[in-house]
Amino acid sequence: MNKHPTLLRSTLHQPTRHDSGPKHVAGTAEYIDDMIEPRGTMHAYLALSTRAHAEILGIDFAPVLAAPGVIGVLTSADISGENDISPSHRHDEPIFAEGKVQFWGQPLFAVLAETRDQARRAAHLAVVDYKELPFIGDVRAAQAAGGKLVVDPLTLQRGDVEAGLKAAPKRVKGSVVIGGQDHFYLEGQIAFAIPGEDEDVTIYASTQHPSEVQLMVAQVLGIGHHAVTINVRRMGGGFGGKETQGNLFAAVAALAAKKWNRACKIRPDRDDDMTATGKRHDFVVDYDVGYDEAGRIEAVDAVYGARAGFSSDLSGPVTDRALFHCDNAYWYPAVRARSEPLYTNTVSNTAFRGFGGPQGMLAAERWIEEIAYSLGKDPLEIRKANFYGTDSNNVTPYHQTITDNVIHRVVSELEASSDYQARRRAVLAFNATSPVLKKGIALTPVKFGISFTATWYNQGGALVHVYKDGTIQLNHGGTEMGQGLHTKVAQVLAEAFCVGLDRIKIMTTSTAKVPNTSATAASSGSDLNGMAAWDAARQIKERLATHAAKLYQCDEAEIVWVPQGIMAGDEFVPFTELVASAYLNRVQLWAAGFYKTPKIHWDRATGRGQPFYYYSYGASVSEVTIDTLTGEYQVDRVDILHDVGKSLNPALDLGQIEGGFIQGMGWLTSEELWWDAKGQLRTKAPSTYKIPLASDVPPVFNVRLAEWSENSEPTIGRSKAVGEPPLMLAMSVVEALSMAVAAMADYKLPPRLDTPVTPERVLMGCERLKQEARG
Repeated sequence: MNKHPTLLRSTLHQPTRHDSGPKHVAGTAEYIDDMIEPRGTMHAYLALSTRAHAEILGIDFAPVLAAPGVIGVLTSADISGENDISPSHRHDEPIFAEGKVQFWGQPLFAVLAETRDQARRAAHLAVVDYKELPFIGDVRAAQAAGGKLVVDPLTLQRGDVEAGLKAAPKRVKGSVVIGGQDHFYLEGQIAFAIPGEDEDVTIYASTQHPSEVQLMVAQVLGIGHHAVTINVRRMGGGFGGKETQGNLFAAVAALAAKKWNRACKIRPDRDDDMTATGKRHDFVVDYDVGYDEAGRIEAVDAVYGARAGFSSDLSGPVTDRALFHCDNAYWYPAVRARSEPLYTNTVSNTAFRGFGGPQGMLAAERWIEEIAYSLGKDPLEIRKANFYGTDSNNVTPYHQTITDNVIHRVVSELEASSDYQARRRAVLAFNATSPVLKKGIALTPVKFGISFTATWYNQGGALVHVYKDGTIQLNHGGTEMGQGLHTKVAQVLAEAFCVGLDRIKIMTTSTAKVPNTSATAASSGSDLNGMAAWDAARQIKERLATHAAKLYQCDEAEIVWVPQGIMAGDEFVPFTELVASAYLNRVQLWAAGFYKTPKIHWDRATGRGQPFYYYSYGASVSEVTIDTLTGEYQVDRVDILHDVGKSLNPALDLGQIEGGFIQGMGWLTSEELWWDAKGQLRTKAPSTYKIPLASDVPPVFNVRLAEWSENSEPTIGRSKAVGEPPLMLAMSVVEALSMAVAAMADYKLPPRLDTPVTPERVLMGCERLKQEARG
């Protein structure tokens, strides 16, 4: 009889290191630009428009074709299929502009050369004859021009808004400008295409959505999806910027590869990448809010204008999700929220971590802040007075009933653990005696819905192979962009088979292995792909159990999975021995797993449904100090308590929370996008676009998981999503800065700071409040 081995520690819910961590440190993690290029590889580079809106009267390619190393030029005439890569399939986003350009930086053509430097230099040599047209630059300009929309708007409504506003004892009207954000991933956009026989083409792409790139390339080439294979081992960051924006580069590489029957790589410089690819939507939110003497909101009416850009891209679902989060954690007895995804002559904006949710939530915090200052109360008091209930006052503007609300507990615990009340008293005392330096402190909540609102995307697939030596190959539809998804899914599989992680081989995400995948987005990567991998393991384990029961002459109910093998009655069978015997007995040792999120449904036409499977919650406290003479400031301390359910991997989850907070802080304080009077983006490099540095991390940065939490829904390991929700924790920095500025008028006037809250805006806010306080 085999002896039962020493028990292995469970792999799930453990703080396991990122699978690529050592490779990142050693520099051996392979990215697309590290791949060995086949002999004869061409390099493509895009030529971009130098007008924001203009007719193209003609292009002289002669100087380009005469340049050293140039192989040829790729234009819309070379597209055998459709000149469109619109992810919303509205046929409004051409690869190469035809007849007219609609933003500064729109691709006109691509140059193919023997080296990248030759292609890049030649791309600037074409002589383009333009006839300039009037252009629309931002939200207010678009609204003034009549408000042309790139997609149909959405309205969410519940209750009688007009009656609620009319009956409210108090009312506040205003607007808030919420800035955009560039993804600024470490690895920029890149694609590498290798032609095959017949129609085949294989593309290595830095994308969060391999199946969409497959679709777009097939559409552009006019071939079937089955002839296009997309491979993604890892990305050097994505954040939503590689959900749709990689379509362009993969399509150009594929077109060139098939035209010249040579491998082709395309990688833009950082400035061209930032100019030609979409960003987080900037919003202008106009609001009218009624409330009572205690600060309880009675009615909200708000319009969410967004700079969509020249095409639809994902502006429809992004602005929809902004409305889905117009409540953050607050109950509105009557509410009407309307979106305006506006056409502008700027790059088409796209997905970014939070996908519109952060903009919706930030607007909610603005009117909470306004109510607090108008009543002379701590904003936290107003926040708590308006929280959703647990058995009533818990229906959202889209008519979903919240059944898992833990925001009261999260906020209460953080308020106590951060010593918020004593610290606020200390801040008030400091400000009373400090004429130049002022402090601020704020505690803000987060409630974030988890699921794709496009219901069909809530599905995941996996392909698991068990080899006859007991090693396991893991393929799934999710992509790795540094967040640790591969590690988590490998942990799931190791837990399912009761083996160590060393047995699991994580494979490149490939459309040839798992088809029709959803984007790794909406914080759903672990939920969907983890459950799909678990399903594949279940199928294999059931076959192995049937085989073992027959081999060891016991009932299947007596087969128990234990660390490193099974117990067949009283006998321990090592996993390797079990698998080897199963192979000899012709037992299938691979399986395709599948998962679809249950319960969710959404009717956009009526604005009703249950678009989210569950909610993630969190809260943060930020303390800041500002210099009222210069506007400079520092974030002194941050405390966070975040709900990830039963964490699949606490180490990775803490990293996601910390990184998400800092990225959110960058969006809200320093990352400013600026277009000049001609419509050209001027903040397009590290020299002009300020992302957070290591020195910007708060010197006191306390981050904790809500260890008591467990998802009430049967998600993988009862965990909750962690990718997007932490970004919104950074709202507490804005609110703390607002308190510090409000000290200039004894906290009696709302500071109304637009974002990003740069030092300039802090200084101007201080000066404005000083003048208003003087009368």
